[in-house]
Amino acid sequence: MSTDTASAEPLTIALLATPEATASTLYGMFDLFGSAGRDWNLLIHGCMGEPLLRPLIVSKTGAGFRAPNGAWIEPDTSLEACPPMTAACIPDLLVAPDESLTGRYGSEIAWLRECHAQGALLAAACTGAMLLAEAGLLEGQEATTHWAYCDALARRYPHVTVHPHRILVASGQGQRLIMAGGGTSWFDLALYLVARLVGTDEAMRLARVHLIDWHHDGQQPYAVLSSSRQVADACIARCQVWVAQHYDCHSPVAGMVQVSGLSERAFKRRFKVATGMTPMDYVHTLRLEEAKQILEQCDDPIEGVAEQLGYADPSFFRRLFSRRVGLTPSRYRKRFRGLRLRLS
Repeated sequence: MSTDTASAEPLTIALLATPEATASTLYGMFDLFGSAGRDWNLLIHGCMGEPLLRPLIVSKTGAGFRAPNGAWIEPDTSLEACPPMTAACIPDLLVAPDESLTGRYGSEIAWLRECHAQGALLAAACTGAMLLAEAGLLEGQEATTHWAYCDALARRYPHVTVHPHRILVASGQGQRLIMAGGGTSWFDLALYLVARLVGTDEAMRLARVHLIDWHHDGQQPYAVLSSSRQVADACIARCQVWVAQHYDCHSPVAGMVQVSGLSERAFKRRFKVATGMTPMDYVHTLRLEEAKQILEQCDDPIEGVAEQLGYADPSFFRRLFSRRVGLTPSRYRKRFRGLRLRLS
């Protein structure tokens, strides 16, 4: 239960480190949790306050190892020796979206199940949700993960309801299963945990100390066409290549049918089987990804952007973009055009 008063003893948060963990997320969470109760007092009053949270890095054996980027990870303890904790966090797993986790994390999965059974909160940043799912803890629950892994999560664990566009999801009994989306959304996850464990006021202080801005727009605006991977059906793959160059034509689906040499009905059936999308949904997705690039790079009127993409009705384009991306075209441009200009 969330409270705005400090506990006499700091609450322990275990950070599960695996060989696939990203050092920046792992140690970033370590630093942020360790800052609770301590750093605001230092900045305002000139002396450190009493820490409210005690982060511990935990791994299978407790031995140090190299992260995928070469950084050295030095755990504080092993799974077996880990003391009782209030929450356990999985920073992330640097694995390919379709890579199987079966049989790879037996000890970690057993530990997570035990922590959950003992009443701890379990939190996962980014792809760490895949480990919660592999542990069977997300069966019948809602979840999110990095946008590039949402399809794989939903496909591999069909009894999990995946929300691709949400930055934060809390589910399960007592909402003790908490997941964040991709990238720096671990900030949102960490602030949520601080608010829930030691109080909203402290979470707000940490946001001010570290200049953290909540991801209000979710991760939908950042998503790309993750379903555009090469498919096994050579005929459909040929159509994908064609439509990538002709998505702006008047009847792109009819064009793909002609390229395929199939009947329209047979083509649509095979396309859906191969890509998981209807041909028109695929075209819309291609067009919208191109729209993002145009909006980021130029100041053309929205009507002109719609026309470049093959949409005769600008209002339809605006509605479709808003529904799929989560921002209006104008708002998307305002946010990402400025970012591109600052970075170039």
